[in-house]
Amino acid sequence: MSNPPEDRPVYRLLTGKDDRAFCERVSEALEQGWRLYGSPTLAWDTAENCMKAAQAVVWKDAEAVKG
Repeated sequence: MSNPPEDRPVYRLLTGKDDRAFCERVSEALEQGWRLYGSPTLAWDTAENCMKAAQAVVWKDAEAVKG
C-alpha cells in the first residue's frame, strides 16, 4: 500500500467556499491519487453570506469501512 503525500492522513475532508478554487482543490486531490468518498455536502454560511462545500476523500489504496 502506498502512503498519502506529505504525511497526510488516509481520510481528508476538504471544505471551503463553493467556488472554482474549491473545485480545483478537489480536482487536485483526485489527480494526486485521492478518490471521492461519499457525496459532497453544501450548507449556507450566514456569517459569510455564501455557500460552503465539503467533500470527503480517501487515499487510493485505503480500504474504506462503512459501519
